[in-house]
Amino acid sequence: MTTSQAEAPDVSGLSIGILGGTGDQGKGLARRFALAGHDVIIGSRSAERAHEAARSLDAGPRARGEENAVVAREADVVIVAVPWDGHRALLESLRDELAGKIVIDCVNPLGFDKQGAFPLPVEEGSAAQQAAAVLTGSTVVAAFHHVSAVVLLDPEVDAVDLDVLVLGDDREATGTVQALAARIAGVRGVYGGRLRNAHQVEAFTANLISINRRYKTHAGVRVTGL
Repeated sequence: MTTSQAEAPDVSGLSIGILGGTGDQGKGLARRFALAGHDVIIGSRSAERAHEAARSLDAGPRARGEENAVVAREADVVIVAVPWDGHRALLESLRDELAGKIVIDCVNPLGFDKQGAFPLPVEEGSAAQQAAAVLTGSTVVAAFHHVSAVVLLDPEVDAVDLDVLVLGDDREATGTVQALAARIAGVRGVYGGRLRNAHQVEAFTANLISINRRYKTHAGVRVTGL
């Protein structure tokens, strides 16, 4: 065990809410965290869709579905995994419910055309910085941008071969998110800098999509030398 692992906070008792939990990435993260022993609440604008998504994971009582506002209010830590075009509006509508919480933003502002995926400009600099600008009462951390939903949902994959880059301005919060990432079998949480550096992490997803299409795989990221 490394020194950083030994000093990692105990996050085993934290409940995790996922806004956008009915999408593949949200469901994949929900499944892995439920398998790791966390209580997970999947969020949607429709409670019925959220209930259906939770049932589809076959994760037992660890996963349940609720409307987004309930998820934001009841979960200890909340992951934002909504489509980019609905990002700001959703966060603005949940500002009060998310106050005082760690909010993990994993949204990638991307466009797609005949040449493939490409990063979109964001006025605040990145999706994570937009979240921080909207959620002034929350602590925003950027993470989980490069996790393949296909891999997360695959029952044949016991351990996910991946480093999760974690960015933020609050050291305690980034430590918590690194520890949460490590709860997923095979995953390490690696500190990747301040929130102002989130834009290139989000944009790099376009490169991964290009890699995956060319090589017909579900590539992730590993940082060497750690």
